[in-house]
Amino acid sequence: MLLMPPSLTEWLPEEHLVWSVLGAVEQMNLDRFVERYRLGAAGRPPLDPQVMVSLLLYAYARGIRSSRAIERACHEDVAFKVICGMRCPDHSTVAEFRRRHEVEIAELFDQVLGLCREAGLVSVGVIVIDGTKVKANASMDQNRDYRQLVTQILRDAEETDRREDELYGDQRGDELPEQLRTAEGRRQALADAKRRLAERKARPPEEEPVAEMMEVDLERVVLERPVLKRGGRREWLRVARGEREAQRARQARPIPRDREERLVETLGRFAENERVDQAANDAYERWRATARDTKGRVLKGNSKPYVAPELPEGRINLSDPDSRVMRTHGTPARQAYNAQAAVNDRQVVLAAEITVDSPDFGHLEPTLNAALTHLDRHGIGERPEVVIADAGYWHTRQIETIEQQGIEVLVPPESGLREGPRPGWKHPRYEQMREKLDTDRGHDLYARRKLTIEPVFGQIKHNRHIDRFMRRGRAAVQSEWRLITATHNLLKLHSHWIATPA
Repeated sequence: MLLMPPSLTEWLPEEHLVWSVLGAVEQMNLDRFVERYRLGAAGRPPLDPQVMVSLLLYAYARGIRSSRAIERACHEDVAFKVICGMRCPDHSTVAEFRRRHEVEIAELFDQVLGLCREAGLVSVGVIVIDGTKVKANASMDQNRDYRQLVTQILRDAEETDRREDELYGDQRGDELPEQLRTAEGRRQALADAKRRLAERKARPPEEEPVAEMMEVDLERVVLERPVLKRGGRREWLRVARGEREAQRARQARPIPRDREERLVETLGRFAENERVDQAANDAYERWRATARDTKGRVLKGNSKPYVAPELPEGRINLSDPDSRVMRTHGTPARQAYNAQAAVNDRQVVLAAEITVDSPDFGHLEPTLNAALTHLDRHGIGERPEVVIADAGYWHTRQIETIEQQGIEVLVPPESGLREGPRPGWKHPRYEQMREKLDTDRGHDLYARRKLTIEPVFGQIKHNRHIDRFMRRGRAAVQSEWRLITATHNLLKLHSHWIATPA
């Protein structure tokens, strides 16, 4: 029993993390959050976006991501009470805020990085790029091929028919409900419908993004990728599938919550995959019919006719169709995403991206470009001196493109698990990289890779117990990964602030 009203600010020490979070949010521009709320809307007034952003940042920094766990902490934890001003947001409010402001939450990463830049933590001398597999919010048992998916849809339809037969018996099942069988009931239902319609007119629903048609223009791509001219039909199919995934990433369609809608969505993806493969084969056939070699001769060689599979190939997860089965050496296969990060020598994350490819191959240049884009937004025109990555990132064209910008690249042609060079990797390009890594400078620089980026992943996955995404879908997972890395940078900023005299 307290005779005088207490001040919660006196219950926490001055160096507590919550003060750093609140101070950081005060310096952020949250206009994008405010714009999503409509003036004069029906229902109770929403919680201040500044409060909700502070709540999410502090909860994720503490490794608390469940909306119900966040609600419980608001009842029990003093720091959460300070953030919310003794109010306790409902767990559905927290979850809906996270879902509704998906894009704005992802942009918090850039704002936290700006605060780190003002504190002098964003150095760009050495940048290390690596990826880690993070489990998706989906089970591997939910992976289905086309035949299994159709069988399940038919089985569900039969089960629905059986339940309707038990419920309605000989009746059709579309008879009017009891309350609509009288004139008074119908008048009351009509009045309720008019009231709901008037409320919707006063608060129009959000416009749904229109999904573009899945089309791949390989005739344009072939001009940009000369490898298609010598890779054969298999290479054309691989490039077409890569373009298909890139287009899905741009569409960023959310995963439906309803299970039946996810079944239909998965069936549509199988059909899209089949159309893209057929279009890639048709484009290859047209190209081969008119292509010539370097001496102007008609192409020869084995050109077997393409036989389309009887059914669409591959497997898609019903819970999260964007996730993939991924494997890492020494660990069992898992349904996951490949989370990419670019980190500087202060262990501050400069870029956080999500891919659906299990290998890291092909993601060196995109991840570096994302980091440079973030740096440019904060007026940092300085380019890194060295970019370091492990052997899985070796991509000759991307390495050459990066080096043309005056940035040194250290990527070993072989992993540490292999003894001797890879068979067939005798090109001078590979030998030059091996010689560079064998020097004292190259050895010391590459040794900094593990010391720089592995602790970041260890802090996130082991110390904060964030080893599985809570949300589903590529866009939602991208937003969550950037929120996770933003809170990692916020923890670095907090440590810097409390260690630096005011």
